[in-house]
Amino acid sequence: MFSISWADMFVLGVPILEKILRPVFVYIFLVIGLRIAGKRGLASLNSFDLVVLLCISNTVQNAIIGNDNSVSGGILGAATLLLVNYAVVRFCFKYPKLDEIAEGAATALIENGKIIEANLQKELITHGELLAAAHKQGFASIDEVESCEIEPGGALTFITKKPTPEEKHESEVMAKLEAITQQLAEMRTKLEI
Repeated sequence: MFSISWADMFVLGVPILEKILRPVFVYIFLVIGLRIAGKRGLASLNSFDLVVLLCISNTVQNAIIGNDNSVSGGILGAATLLLVNYAVVRFCFKYPKLDEIAEGAATALIENGKIIEANLQKELITHGELLAAAHKQGFASIDEVESCEIEPGGALTFITKKPTPEEKHESEVMAKLEAITQQLAEMRTKLEI
């Protein structure tokens, strides 16, 4: 009842070279596939995108581990993925142009307060998803947004219009206070005469 099969736990079910190559091939495929699929898949903007990402991880599991359920095999596969990712990130850091080719560039979704419909369609982002993302960033409406970009990693970056409604209100209040102060000064001058 409490016996442990050490052989099943630590003896690899596939050759070591295969165990190393499987995660490398899957990694390369996923990097290319996610690049082709676009930034939206990385942004996880809705439940459909989340379901796809979860299914991908489950689908490639067997491709990575093969016919092996050992702890050693899992550790070797995970270590290979981590090492490949580390090498790719270091290489891309050293060669920024290659990183830009691999990752892509940011795509403007809003410029000068105007939504760029063609880019929304290209990235498959609806107005509702854009508004929901703006709300998450603290904007009450799209009218407050000067610009928005979807970054290569899928994050949406919003820049507020200048001045913000709060800043505009504050400057109006300050202007009125200044006018009142000036009127008081004029009244004091007249009373002193």
